[in-house]
Amino acid sequence: MAGLLRPTDLQEISAKAEIAKMDEERQFKSKKDKLAAELREAFMAREIHPQAIDRVNNAVRTAAQQGLHQVEIVTFSCKYCNDGGRSINNFDPEWPKSLEGFAKRAHSFFEKELRPLGFKMHAEVISFPEGIPGDVALFLKW
Repeated sequence: MAGLLRPTDLQEISAKAEIAKMDEERQFKSKKDKLAAELREAFMAREIHPQAIDRVNNAVRTAAQQGLHQVEIVTFSCKYCNDGGRSINNFDPEWPKSLEGFAKRAHSFFEKELRPLGFKMHAEVISFPEGIPGDVALFLKW
């Protein structure tokens, strides 16, 4: 017959459970950080799709048929801007200089192909988790 657990036994059980919980949280954070790094890397390496003109035409045509005057073309983390999204959030006219990776290439495509046709581009911080700028969206307007 086993004896009763002593307070020191219970403290040891609690300590082991706490260590296991901390290890689990550490592994979860590590996986989350790895996924975030992979997403950032993919965004930074992404190129303009070869059929971008057809895709833009289809998107703006569909939006216009619905009575809309803009379409969201890309959403990305403020962390992907070289200033953390500060210039976009503050409506700085120089906000395009803060773009990096795919967003920068999308803006260059806009400047080369779409601005000459009369389109406009607008950037906006669209989420504020815990009061901090989270995601940015680029909108194509007409």
